[in-house]
Amino acid sequence: MKSNFDRKKNYRNQQVKQKFPSYAYGSDITSLSNDVMSNLNTQISELRLRTSVEEKASQGNYAMAIFLLDELIAICPDNAADYNNRGLMYFRNNQIIEALCDLSQALQINPCLDSAYNNRANCHAAQGDLAEAIADYELALDINPANLRAWINQGITFRELELYDLALENLDIALIIGDSLEERIYGERGRTHHLRGDWNCAVGDYYKALDILATKPSLARYEQKVTGWLDKLLTPISDREINLINLLFCKLLEAFWIE
Repeated sequence: MKSNFDRKKNYRNQQVKQKFPSYAYGSDITSLSNDVMSNLNTQISELRLRTSVEEKASQGNYAMAIFLLDELIAICPDNAADYNNRGLMYFRNNQIIEALCDLSQALQINPCLDSAYNNRANCHAAQGDLAEAIADYELALDINPANLRAWINQGITFRELELYDLALENLDIALIIGDSLEERIYGERGRTHHLRGDWNCAVGDYYKALDILATKPSLARYEQKVTGWLDKLLTPISDREINLINLLFCKLLEAFWIE
């Protein structure tokens, strides 16, 4: 768009030069200076907006981040990354339909944006459309096999479908190829072992996750989540549950001895 604008501007200045050479020359310099300043101001404004978006997102102020991304998209309507980021903010703000629209728009602009497929898959998973989620995670991994989040998220989705072997395979791959998110991988792999009934493996992974999380205060909420899973696994059956089991057992015995 900028290139088209410049060509039209130059064409008009050439027309004026034929009639008023001296004035036209000065006019061209002023116009060029104005264009440069306008361009510079736009770039500065865009940079400030992007910095503000990151700040608001890190603070959890997703509504304000969305508002700022609205302005960015008005400036750069063909930037797939901005639609992807606004889609992510909509998702975190529990506006799933809006998120899906933005993420699909991002992929229409750039079909090779693996992070948009991952984010759209998260939206499908949040809506319970697990098959569509797995398909989008697969597309993300086809484009970028090193996308750790896609490996982890697809593994979690396999687990939701009780496909525990596939879930563990995903999480093992993530652990092999990744150099980050280890606390997430161990935590989710522990949960998968837990649900599968491999309690010793689950306990080991939970402790590995908690050891890493102890050094990352910003992930306190996830630490609480993993601690809850571990406590549930290690906590013995309560007296109330034991009494209930005994009562059921007595009922079964009575039913058995009825003539």
